[in-house]
Amino acid sequence: MKTTQDKSAANGKLSFDEFKVEVLKDYELAVTSREASLIGRKEVLTGKAKFGIFGDGKELGQIALAKNFKPGDFRSGYYRDQTLMFATGMSNVEQFFSQLYANPDTKEEPASAGRMMNGHYGTRTLDENGDWKDLMAQPNSTSDISPTAGQMVRALGVAYASKMYRKSESLKTGFEKFSNNGNEVSFCTIGDASTSEGHFWETLNAAGVLQVPLAVCVWDDGYGISVPRTYQTTKGSISESVSGLQYDEKLGSGVEIYRVKGWDYAALVETFQKGIARVREHHIPALFHIQEVTQPQGHSTSGSHERYKSKERLEWEKEMDCVKKLREFILENAIANEDELAAIEEQSKDKARAAKQSAWDKFLAPIKQQIQQISNLGQQVVFEGGPNAQVIASWIQELAAIKEPIRKDVLRTAQRILKANPGNSQAIRNLSNYYDLLKAEAADKFNSHLHSQSSQAVSNINVVPAQYSDASSSLNGFEILNKFFDNTFATNPAVFAFGEDVGKIGDVNQGFAGLQEKYGDVRITDTGIREATIVGQGLGMALRGLRPITEIQYLDYLLYGLQTLSDDVATLQYRTKGGQKCPLIIRTRGHRLEGIWHSGSPMGMIINALRGIHICVPRGMVQAAGMYNTLLQSDEPAIVIECLNGYRLKEKMPDNLFNFTIPFGIPEILQEGEDVTIVSYGSTLRVIQEAMDLYLTPQGISCELIDVQTLLPFDTTHQIVESLKKTNRIIFIDEDVPGGASAFMFQQVMELQGGYKYLDVAPRTIAAKAHRPAYATDGDYFSKPNAEDIAAVIEEMMAE
Repeated sequence: MKTTQDKSAANGKLSFDEFKVEVLKDYELAVTSREASLIGRKEVLTGKAKFGIFGDGKELGQIALAKNFKPGDFRSGYYRDQTLMFATGMSNVEQFFSQLYANPDTKEEPASAGRMMNGHYGTRTLDENGDWKDLMAQPNSTSDISPTAGQMVRALGVAYASKMYRKSESLKTGFEKFSNNGNEVSFCTIGDASTSEGHFWETLNAAGVLQVPLAVCVWDDGYGISVPRTYQTTKGSISESVSGLQYDEKLGSGVEIYRVKGWDYAALVETFQKGIARVREHHIPALFHIQEVTQPQGHSTSGSHERYKSKERLEWEKEMDCVKKLREFILENAIANEDELAAIEEQSKDKARAAKQSAWDKFLAPIKQQIQQISNLGQQVVFEGGPNAQVIASWIQELAAIKEPIRKDVLRTAQRILKANPGNSQAIRNLSNYYDLLKAEAADKFNSHLHSQSSQAVSNINVVPAQYSDASSSLNGFEILNKFFDNTFATNPAVFAFGEDVGKIGDVNQGFAGLQEKYGDVRITDTGIREATIVGQGLGMALRGLRPITEIQYLDYLLYGLQTLSDDVATLQYRTKGGQKCPLIIRTRGHRLEGIWHSGSPMGMIINALRGIHICVPRGMVQAAGMYNTLLQSDEPAIVIECLNGYRLKEKMPDNLFNFTIPFGIPEILQEGEDVTIVSYGSTLRVIQEAMDLYLTPQGISCELIDVQTLLPFDTTHQIVESLKKTNRIIFIDEDVPGGASAFMFQQVMELQGGYKYLDVAPRTIAAKAHRPAYATDGDYFSKPNAEDIAAVIEEMMAE
């Protein structure tokens, strides 16, 4: 039987009593969230928390927005969304404070286990085994990052996934936990000043072209930190600045633009309800410009807004505060009286205070237990006597007296005691064992999950060697890749490919030739020239159960997407402590070709910026196919850098092309030798082989040539140092700049693998020149390692 509320909801109307309940519930939440912000600032200023950034002033608009958030929807937001998170149930006030205190327990702080500063939200889309939850059974939030506008490209990808789920016939069954016919909206929030970033403009343009269900909410409080809007935005209004993108019904292109005041409760509810419904049903992106928003506490706890706001502005902000305006709205419309509101306000403040105290108590409890245990074990050391017993006792007292202790205090005290008593008594052994236990626990809390720890981690994928027979044919590299991708699209409905020139012409090197015609322009798609949002498209899709192969046409242009890859993709597993994953594959090509911007090999930059992403450096297309096979079985992100000069080289195609896998972090010995170990990857291997054939082998110099296959991970089985034990000479060669990837390989083998112990002569590295490669064949020859230079250095090593 339908209730009165059900009936009124079916009629699209609420009775006055129902309306009153809803409005007062919204007011209670607004006051609670505001109180959380006020308390949070005090906790920072008193030293209990490290830093604070809050969502005060945005409460009303976020409550109105949350009314349109449905299970299956996604948020990609910024660090002022606390009220939106509370209103949707994706977080609560106690979790808000747990994050402020950096509680490393995922039960108390599920967004990031204390790894990100407060205001950085996210829901856990994976279970404890690293498998997908049913995302349609819960509201979802992608994990935030601090870089301004960084959320924009991710939000585009989340919205693009909805389009794929709606348009692709291959996804109609088997993906029920990820989508309901693409009806999910991607909610993106951003501060007005951050719209000055290029990511914002690139995303809006891409959304207008792609027509995806993206709802962008710009919270306009007039400032970017201390810098007023006049320095930020053309015409002083982001909605005016982007007016040229206004949706055109005839063209079916563009973005709907809405303007509403951040303090106007009724208008906010109505505008969001109307606008989001259109986004959801018709996949027309929208920008909501939320104007006249205030920021009562200023930008953050780092400073006071009284330093840069005029007295008149501060008075205006007090008058137009959205919580105050909602209170006035309630009284003016006789929804409640002063006494009722006073009771709600007191109840809300009590709720925020209780949540704060509970979060603080739960943060301290395990630390106090550690202090008690260290004190007990330390006292045992004191009872044993010794010259330092008295000072150890004072250290224990100092630890117990710390009013607001942290884990660092506990570990440091234990270490000091152990250093002061280097003996091997039972008390010292007990303390040492407990110290080791605490260090292991800390490693899990603060250092784990850079990579997947699930059964689908790259390290857990079964190794299937390539198989060849007399019937195995030799094909051009691009033909091998084309056959591989053809089979992949035929057998894996979750795989999509997109990028510049990927669709109609089948990519510039023909790896996808003819496949768009065969599988359709939804699965294999051309994009505009916009690398940042190309990466963002793939990121958002991978967050929603799809397996995008995202193409960056040339390695040199990866720089456009490097910020997203470095700040977002590479850190995702770590900053959520395994709560989210992004099995994104970036396909690109690089190394030797022609000219400064088409022959790049910036591997040092990549491996240092992208820890958390696997870096694959195949020398040929068969090897690349094996790496793709491995990745498509795994749940981790990777970049596969194909060799530009390898597409038309003949290779023997494995009989099991579609099934064989390349193990990551396991080098391959291409040629065994006794005199010198040569370590490299990619195109450089062919140059080294040339040096061996032309100069070294004729002289009787026996070279062991090793292909590392992947730079991240790097030689996990220490095969290279085993080779060095035999040859006692080693050289690392690649075409990155000096100090780049060759230096990285050197450090890994010499330092981590202890290779220095087996050297008879000084180790060497050979890299390209410090400048970008000059144009044409001579430019390549004199800019990057060549056979003659390689041979000369190895000959020098042999003569030492």
